[in-house]
Amino acid sequence: MTGTLYGVGLGPGDPELMTVKAARLISEASVIAYHCARHGRSIARSVAEPYLREGQIEEKLVYPVTTETTDHPGGYEGAIADFYELSAKRLAEHLDAGRDVVLLCEGDPFFYGSYMYMHERLSGRFEAVVVPGVTSVSAASSVFGRPLVQRDEVLTVLPGTLPAPELARRLADTDAAAVLKLGRTFSSVREAFAEAGKLDDAVYVERATWGQQRIEPLASVDPASVPYFSLALLPSPAYASRTSPAPAAPAVSPSGGEVVVVGLGPAGPEWLTPEASAELSAAEHIVGYGPYVARVPQKAGQQRHASGNRVEADRAREALSLASGGARVAVVSSGDPGVFAMASAVLEQVSSGHGAGVRVRIVPGVTAAQAAASRVGAPLGHDYCVLSLSDRLKPWEIIEKRLDAAGAADLVLALYNPASRSRTTQLASAREVLLRHRAPETPVVVARDVGGPEEDIRITTLGELDPSTVDMRCLLIVGSSKTRADNGIVWTPRSY
Repeated sequence: MTGTLYGVGLGPGDPELMTVKAARLISEASVIAYHCARHGRSIARSVAEPYLREGQIEEKLVYPVTTETTDHPGGYEGAIADFYELSAKRLAEHLDAGRDVVLLCEGDPFFYGSYMYMHERLSGRFEAVVVPGVTSVSAASSVFGRPLVQRDEVLTVLPGTLPAPELARRLADTDAAAVLKLGRTFSSVREAFAEAGKLDDAVYVERATWGQQRIEPLASVDPASVPYFSLALLPSPAYASRTSPAPAAPAVSPSGGEVVVVGLGPAGPEWLTPEASAELSAAEHIVGYGPYVARVPQKAGQQRHASGNRVEADRAREALSLASGGARVAVVSSGDPGVFAMASAVLEQVSSGHGAGVRVRIVPGVTAAQAAASRVGAPLGHDYCVLSLSDRLKPWEIIEKRLDAAGAADLVLALYNPASRSRTTQLASAREVLLRHRAPETPVVVARDVGGPEEDIRITTLGELDPSTVDMRCLLIVGSSKTRADNGIVWTPRSY
């Protein structure tokens, strides 16, 4: 009979915060394994020491490197991979001999823990049991005396090893956060909090629950004094708002602020115009659909207001409300904001009486149709029609009537919103309408995620178009009777 592998969480450092089950397993196991540096000392063993007994076999799993510099031919990652393989073999020898092995892990084994690398190598061969432990995040919140999150707030846990711009973006988009893996990353982490406009609300917690724990405002910490066992905490904003003095109300501009509706283009920053970039940088607030807000580079002190895909009117009212207090607000849209996007939504709310005194401007962007056309040539080189197949805001009867009219007029069509998980029949119906007027050989461009990591451009014909291969991230260009397709190039002549 083989032994059982136990991944035992020890909690954040105080031996009294270890679970009863963890203490029992440590005292009963034949083999106690733990990671340590070359000096041989182990924080995990020191936490578990009150529960160790005479006669237990101790397996020190000594890390080969403590920094990302090594002579290993595979570099740091290669050296660590070899270390985990060797460690797994050592533990497997005990398990094969029928000895239970407890592998000690600070905090929780599956929360950035080293145990997981043994689990993935050994759990397929031996019984493996994970005993959870109190995480450093919970400990830090407790010793600071502030809740992490409450009610509908969102907590984001982040590694400090992320690049500062990415870390800043994620911090700006969450209510509360914990950033782990500090030490050498501390300066970058503090920079990210500053860029997200949340440095003044963040706290630094070092060795929570240990005898020498340290708690300070993140902004005042000396980077040279920061060890690995520390984290940055951004606690519940709702709790802070109830327990701190209310800030003075901002002065309201007599003429109101400004809403600038900005087109981001179809994908990354290379599609952003200089004008749009300048407006985003100047804005005090960024409002938009979550994935689009995430594409905007973070700026220190700038507030971000991300929301879902189907609340355009709510977004527009929020932007106008912010601007009514004198703020400069950028509402972001993918592509061009005037093409099935936020420009109309904002102006519609203005016409309904929202945002009195607020100036509204529109900054154009590269449209999805233009981007898709550029990938194959010039299919939009002559007259064309832009049409959305979504019947969420207009009835299908209207869409079909317009398709029929555009088809009869022999216009090239750029079809937005061709399909979604809930709209699976519209494209097939549109295809049948257009086949009343177009030959089956009419070129069709199916462009998906243009400019993005999953870009896929296909050229087919109206007769061979398979609607099941099209989703919401696609845009279709259906040629006119004059559109040509040769050797992957599609164009519509300017002469008719």
